Amino acid sequence: MNIIGCKWVFRTKRTADGLVERYKARLVAKGFNQVAGKDFFDTFSPVVKPTTVRILFSMAVTNNWTLRQLDVHNAFLNGHLAKTVYMKQPPGYEDLAHPGHVCLLQRSLYSLKQAPRAWFKRLHDYLISAGFSSSKTDVSFFCCTSVKSQVYLLVYVDDIFMMGSDATLVNSLLQRLASTFKIRDLGRPGFFLGIETVQSGSGMVLSQRHYMNDLLNRSGMLDCKPLATPASVTHAVSSSDQPFDNPTQYRRIVGALQYLTITRPDLSYAVNRLCQFMHSLTTDHWTMVKRVLRYIKGTIDYGLRLSPSSTTAIHAYSDSDWAGCPIDRKSTSGFAVFLGSNLVSWLSRKQHTVARSSTEAEYKALADVAAEVTWIVSLLRELWLHSRQPSTLWCDNLGATYLCANPVFHAQTKHVEIDYHFVRDKV
Repeated sequence: MNIIGCKWVFRTKRTADGLVERYKARLVAKGFNQVAGKDFFDTFSPVVKPTTVRILFSMAVTNNWTLRQLDVHNAFLNGHLAKTVYMKQPPGYEDLAHPGHVCLLQRSLYSLKQAPRAWFKRLHDYLISAGFSSSKTDVSFFCCTSVKSQVYLLVYVDDIFMMGSDATLVNSLLQRLASTFKIRDLGRPGFFLGIETVQSGSGMVLSQRHYMNDLLNRSGMLDCKPLATPASVTHAVSSSDQPFDNPTQYRRIVGALQYLTITRPDLSYAVNRLCQFMHSLTTDHWTMVKRVLRYIKGTIDYGLRLSPSSTTAIHAYSDSDWAGCPIDRKSTSGFAVFLGSNLVSWLSRKQHTVARSSTEAEYKALADVAAEVTWIVSLLRELWLHSRQPSTLWCDNLGATYLCANPVFHAQTKHVEIDYHFVRDKV
């Protein structure tokens, strides 16, 4: 049998304002010694999508729902192992009489490859038995509906959000959940996954201020001079051949910036642009990173505001820059989707193929936003919150607009891939 090792890990857990909350000591397994296909199969734990979180928070603010944030103590220790796993005795707790004995694990330990999946399966099975139903649109989203009330549950590994229209039902389900797992009720969401929720009148603001400060500190830009824009859209990236001497730092900072776009849609275009040079970066690309960091320094108080909305109609805006990349002449698509007055989804992404006309570039951007809107509508229908009104897509290109409604293939659009014509079917 493959016998894996283990070690103790000590870390300091801090609050949103950086104060020490508690010191943690955890026994973790050396999962890097496990063999795929022999010691484990599935490893990943499904997590709720950021768009789902923003949609549910928007509906909670609009309908004045009860909001609760839950934290599961030692979540991975609740998972049951499907494969036999043997581990060496923990350091400091060896049996001196039997030093050659090993431990047979019956529950999952942190750093085991299958631990996240085992925990999610345990939680999923319990929630189904407790009366919740799993969403087909987002597998980490659960709902429990009765005649007059609904309760929704969002799962991001060991962070759980429970919200609903009936406070009594929410408390009842919370007590049932606490009877099986060791859960800490944190009250209204305050700080989760590096995101802070700040109450602003009748609404809330999702902010990553602490995360941005930490990012500036790690990159040595804490005292930099702020800028008003994250990137120059008129000045193309120069073709400098001088490579950057620390590519690991570039990739680490840009990877951290990707997580920042959860609450900062204004960074989407600039971060997407930086991600295109992960493997062939130069000093000019590092200059672009520092410009984004200087913009963050000047907008560190910015966040995503969610306010009560009088309607749940969906409006989506799409745009593209035709042949905007000077290197491969591919276009960049961008869209923003509003649920009522709240922005819930956005994207900036380079297209996979070269567009031969501005109409084709805009039509591809419409295809991206149509797919996103279709997914959002299916989620709202599962929640019984869809307004039954057709979603509105806004595009500033007449050729693409006419192509959505006109079944005739014109000469300039013969080459457009068939996949993109589902937009016309939706219309």
